[in-house]
Amino acid sequence: MMKKLGLRGSFAAAAAAGLLVLTSCGGGEEAPAGGDEAAQDGGLTEVSIGVIPIVDVAPIYLGVQEGIFEEHGLDVELTLAQGGAAIIPAVQSGDFDFGFSNITSLVIGQAQGLPLQVVAPGPQTTGEAGDDFSSLLVPEDSDTESIADLEGDRVAVNTLNNINDTVLKEGMRQEGGDRDSMDLVEVAFPDMIGQLESGNVDAIMAVEPFATMAMDTGAREIYSPYAEPIEDLTIAAYFASTERIEEDPETVDAFIAAMKESQQYAEDNPDDAKAILSEYTEIEPEVVDELTMPQFPQQVTRDSIQRIIELSEETGLIDEAVNIDELLHEDA
Repeated sequence: MMKKLGLRGSFAAAAAAGLLVLTSCGGGEEAPAGGDEAAQDGGLTEVSIGVIPIVDVAPIYLGVQEGIFEEHGLDVELTLAQGGAAIIPAVQSGDFDFGFSNITSLVIGQAQGLPLQVVAPGPQTTGEAGDDFSSLLVPEDSDTESIADLEGDRVAVNTLNNINDTVLKEGMRQEGGDRDSMDLVEVAFPDMIGQLESGNVDAIMAVEPFATMAMDTGAREIYSPYAEPIEDLTIAAYFASTERIEEDPETVDAFIAAMKESQQYAEDNPDDAKAILSEYTEIEPEVVDELTMPQFPQQVTRDSIQRIIELSEETGLIDEAVNIDELLHEDA
């Protein structure tokens, strides 16, 4: 029987960004902006952050739970959305102060002229093929043995034109296949198992907890798309609009410091990182025990982001390479 993943909270529309609001956490009195300075004055600066209901964001939930953000003068509200591509316009419109998104979507956004910058790291691959937090999976009885066998096949990704496109196409190229031959189709993570079982897609690219859940139903991993094609890959990051960075640098600096501290806490306390998943998902305990967690570094891997920029241009996601120094905040 298929295990089901539920998401806590009510569904509401955030029309400006087309988001599904699933849950939020945080609270506290409103206070003037200014990060640590506001905290010293006895108040907290309220900040809203768009995130995704996957293991990647466990550190920020831990940071809220452990009081790390409060120590830096921030009262955090977290709002869940389906993907980083939807969070970007919400940050640009001011609906969110900060957002979480995959690197490719951020590269595309900047290439399109959106004023944004990466301010803090998110998850990084474990670097271990077969033991990472993202998997390319096929049905147990499939004849497919490698990513190169998926030429012409339908492969599910959670959103199109994001980092999953990039790593799948590069993986296909490295294995000798035609990188443009896969038919990538958009399927929300919770729906991937059903689509694979029904035969509507030939393979799925799933992240945790959905990868473990799929394997528990019999799906078979044939490739580790975050671990194999690009070394030490930074998958996603937290970002802000350049306007926010320029107008409120103290709050941005406070967020960066708190986020890095939260990343380190999650890295040092993997059991706590798994336990916090129950705060924003309803994963069954036995699934949590099986999960492979990403690494949570305090700095992005610059070389891997440069490679994402190059591949985005090569595959036509962007017309011209963006300047990595303009994409990355100096403290990212």
